[in-house]
Amino acid sequence: MKQKFAIKGMSCDHCANRVETAINELPGIQKTKIHLKKGQGVVKFDEAQVSANEIAEKVSAIGYETTID
Repeated sequence: MKQKFAIKGMSCDHCANRVETAINELPGIQKTKIHLKKGQGVVKFDEAQVSANEIAEKVSAIGYETTID
């Protein structure tokens, strides 16, 4: 499944890399693309291993406000 996430609070490339690294730590993540200027992330993942809510919770846990688009 491919899902978009709105991510608020990213101000630099380091922030975007931090979000990407955190998402990639989860099981079942196939591809992650973080768009700093758009404040958005697109994640391709295996729904049998991880849910969109779990991905959003992981990003929120590292300090960025996240909603599922």
